[in-house]
Amino acid sequence: MWFPAIHALGNALQYTPRTVRFSLELAEKRFNVGHVCSIGAPGAGNSDKRQARMSPVPQPHLRLHSISIFVTDLQASVEFYVDRLGFTIAFDQSFSNGERVVGVAPPEGPTILVLSAPSAGSPDHQRIGKATPVGFVSEKIEDTFDSWSLRGVRFRKAPDPIETFGRYASFDDPDGNHFLLFEFDQATRAMEAERRAAQEFEYAKQVQARLFPQSLPSLERLDYAGECLQARHVGGDYYDFLSLGPDRLRLLVADVSGKGMPAALLMANLQANVRSLSGAAGDVPDRLAHSVNRLFYESSVASAYATLFLADYEESTGRLRYVNCGHLPPLILRSDASVESLSATSTVVGLFPTLRTAHSAEAQLHAGDLLVMYTDGVTEAINKAGEEFGEERLIDVLRRCQGDAPASVIGSVIREVKAFSVAEQEDDITLLVAKRIR
Repeated sequence: MWFPAIHALGNALQYTPRTVRFSLELAEKRFNVGHVCSIGAPGAGNSDKRQARMSPVPQPHLRLHSISIFVTDLQASVEFYVDRLGFTIAFDQSFSNGERVVGVAPPEGPTILVLSAPSAGSPDHQRIGKATPVGFVSEKIEDTFDSWSLRGVRFRKAPDPIETFGRYASFDDPDGNHFLLFEFDQATRAMEAERRAAQEFEYAKQVQARLFPQSLPSLERLDYAGECLQARHVGGDYYDFLSLGPDRLRLLVADVSGKGMPAALLMANLQANVRSLSGAAGDVPDRLAHSVNRLFYESSVASAYATLFLADYEESTGRLRYVNCGHLPPLILRSDASVESLSATSTVVGLFPTLRTAHSAEAQLHAGDLLVMYTDGVTEAINKAGEEFGEERLIDVLRRCQGDAPASVIGSVIREVKAFSVAEQEDDITLLVAKRIR
């Protein structure tokens, strides 16, 4: 454990308000970091903070962003951290008053050391050459000790073969600022594994976001939009808009079985199959569905499947030619307030080697008609009484905002679903809305 060694330095760990304020202001101005936030002390408004902590809504990510280290020669210190410790420069900022600060970051971890050279006689200048509140952690302390020693780092204490409370070493920078170097213990390993997992999930989320449409093919007589609100970092819902040439558009929505990372991997597989086969299928939706089913079946486990709805829209006539592979029936809200459901025309994708009873069907979009495609995260949202949001409530919302633009309709539906289901979102919510303009 680290605590005895840290406790021994307790008297030297003196934070100043300027240090904390400077680090937060720098993060907000330089990086526009939304994760940097203040934590209120008990007192007025404490009940609100307590309520926020108890809320099932996920709280904003909070982590240590930066720590200030004061030095006499800024450039020499930067060279020490970069050349001898192997750090990288995160930022190099000069201010109008002549002050310069440099942020350096270790190879692993998000925390930044903010280096600055305070003016002589200032309180911060008096802290130079003393123990710092910084302890680095290494998976193999001997390797780090040997590597840094060869580069000229001055160690006060080498790591002992056996330590009662955990192994550590200590070293100084060129100004005599004192740092500790710890070796991973069980608690640290668990925290590091959690940090890396969160980092990987965030990266996976960014990658999956690029699988959704990044641009919309332009059509004069069709206004359309789509949105996927995932329940976790990543999910199994998928939607797409694919151009089939002048005045023709393929719209599709799918829901892969499972949740989280396994579903996200299957979603990526499905997206790749759809996009690679779409051109070869031409203007025959059921032909594309058969091809996608074959590849998805061959490349996924036996229990994996997806519901899929895809429709080819023809601009000149307003005709929709579609195939529904076990997906929730999309809705067409007519300008006279009537509703048409586009029911299943086939079994789900990926469960069988070939699709059964797969065939295309047709529908017509007239001026003012609204096509709404969605996943079960919309209709199966549950309230406190255990009731589902359901198709009827969805239709009621759509009728109230039928005159709005598709993007606004999507926003209205999502707000209604969230207001209805006060619990934490359990499933991905995906909506595609298209409106025939004239």
